[in-house]
Amino acid sequence: MRSYDAGAGALVRDTGDAGDAESARDAPGAGDDWGTGDGWEVARPVGGTALAGVRMAGFRDRVAAGLDMRVLPQPAVIVVIELGDVPYRVEGATGQQALRSLVAPLAPGPARIRGEHVECVELRLSPRAAYALLGVSPRELGSVTSLEDLWGRHERRLRGQLTVATTWQERLRLTNEFLAQRAARAPGMAPEVAAAWDDIVAHRGRVRVGDLAASCGWSRKRLWSGFSAQIGLTPKRAAMLVRFDCAARALRAGGNAADVAMACGYVDQPHLYRDVLAFAGCTPGALARGATSAG
Repeated sequence: MRSYDAGAGALVRDTGDAGDAESARDAPGAGDDWGTGDGWEVARPVGGTALAGVRMAGFRDRVAAGLDMRVLPQPAVIVVIELGDVPYRVEGATGQQALRSLVAPLAPGPARIRGEHVECVELRLSPRAAYALLGVSPRELGSVTSLEDLWGRHERRLRGQLTVATTWQERLRLTNEFLAQRAARAPGMAPEVAAAWDDIVAHRGRVRVGDLAASCGWSRKRLWSGFSAQIGLTPKRAAMLVRFDCAARALRAGGNAADVAMACGYVDQPHLYRDVLAFAGCTPGALARGATSAG
């Protein structure tokens, strides 16, 4: 079974072999309207999106190859709105669910998603955008969950509008407008938390919690509490996630594990091995092989 290469950088492409997984590539810049590859039709909004921290794309499985992927942690919250008649089958720590739309948090835990005849709109949300748009604290998103549980009738209305729209650009425009309306009445993230996250990303996870607290004028305890509530991870875990994402990208690009460990700020190769095993559930070599074997 082929797997989903969500160009918006979303979930995970899987070869079907245990242990071989690949985090999907980042999307090209806004303005790349159509793209095709590996049997998938891809559409991106002309002119970009209306909100900072939001990237979106539309996807359709043109050859009915099917979707089979594992979800890995990454420094973004992923939202998928399915437009077809067949729900996704999501297997996770809480059992199996059938979902027409879903949310994968920063650290979703072990989960696998399967689907047939996929046609969807996918959103990649920065933690700041996710905090504003989802309507719940990210700390409440323990694993892959239903978007309808978060947005209720608003999700059903949006999905209905997207289903009857006749073009991808109309669908993406409707999604843009919907998100802009939610953002207009959404709570803002505390500037100190946002600054701490930006600092973690800017330094690729190579920061100390004490330094983050000092830079924003908060105590370590206050930063730990506020950051966890609004990001969904502790500052230390968030830094580990961003560093892991940097390493995963380098490994998929063909980097040697020892060189990647040094470039991404790990003390040594065993520390890289430990983090990849903890986040991806496989070895660095298996993570890198997933990129080539998946195409």
